[in-house]
Amino acid sequence: MRNTFAAVSALALAAGSAHAGGVERTTQSIAIIFETGNYAELTFGSVTPKVSGVGAGTVPSPLQPTPGVPSGDMAADYTQLSFGVKTQINDSLDIGLVIDQPFGADVSYPLTGYYASGSVAELNSTAITGIARYKLPNNVSLLAGLRYQTLEATASIPFIGGYTVNGEKDGGVGYLVGIAYEKPEIALRVALTYNSSIKHKLATTEIGGLTSTTPIETPQSVNLEFQSGVAKDTLVFGSIRWVEWSKFVIDPANYPPTSALVSYDNNTTTYTLGVGRRFSESWSGAVSLSYEKSNGGFSSNLGPTDGRLGVTIGATYTKDNMKITGGVSYVDIGDAETTLAAASGVPAGEFRNNRAVGVGVRVGFSF
Repeated sequence: MRNTFAAVSALALAAGSAHAGGVERTTQSIAIIFETGNYAELTFGSVTPKVSGVGAGTVPSPLQPTPGVPSGDMAADYTQLSFGVKTQINDSLDIGLVIDQPFGADVSYPLTGYYASGSVAELNSTAITGIARYKLPNNVSLLAGLRYQTLEATASIPFIGGYTVNGEKDGGVGYLVGIAYEKPEIALRVALTYNSSIKHKLATTEIGGLTSTTPIETPQSVNLEFQSGVAKDTLVFGSIRWVEWSKFVIDPANYPPTSALVSYDNNTTTYTLGVGRRFSESWSGAVSLSYEKSNGGFSSNLGPTDGRLGVTIGATYTKDNMKITGGVSYVDIGDAETTLAAASGVPAGEFRNNRAVGVGVRVGFSF
């Protein structure tokens, strides 16, 4: 049953969490700490999004400058890597280390004549998370950890007066705390984890060589992850993830004062539900659905999506102390409207019928 669950948790990366709220690319799951004994894993994922729209309106105007003009695909493909290792110290204490890339963005509007043509933006992060799990006698575990995270960002926005900005890499520290309950005889586990926000101050060079410091705070989040056996060799699993994106703002000092470079009006809650099945001692598989509602209103020109519905299918092959998990995800990205002046209520771009495909592979070893 553990192998079946591994097939699921490994595919969160393949699902391409960047299509969830904000600039999220992983769910910051701590599932590795529940592996038996000593364990290490390496995960690779590749995501191919397709996000395009057209200029809104029928007659060119200051708020609708390119009606009917296609934006072209503005979301670049990207890859993800993560590594994790977990050690059992004794019957009560486990410790683990996870290295991943929790936040990211790759924006590149092609030159189509659309008002945002030529705009590019990139955000990269790396996080190193140390986790400790202390098991109490009553099947309850207490979880705690520290996270060191780096963040860097650049952007070039021709339609905002040729604005450019480069934010140098900065490090920040956060923490996680949680609690879990397990009932091994029915493969039941419920884990609740809180991830703190992390504050950064990027040394920034803006248009014309102006220098400044740009504060960025990656959002706090709460994960509820669960699984339970429902029949012989069959497991139901799922998660609920809340992220406070309404507090995430990138607003360099010399960006035009009418709005921030990046901001979000709403927090997000993402739901995942699936079923796993063990077919033999060597093979198990899983399928899951994920959903995040559309909030409406306007989306950022650098992230014109709103909500999503996805399906993930995966399988795990186990032999001796090794297990290999592979999977594929398809995500229907929610429709969105963009604007050049939110207060006007006038859309400048309309993005419809977009999608993403992700594939992922994870190799794990028990030792």
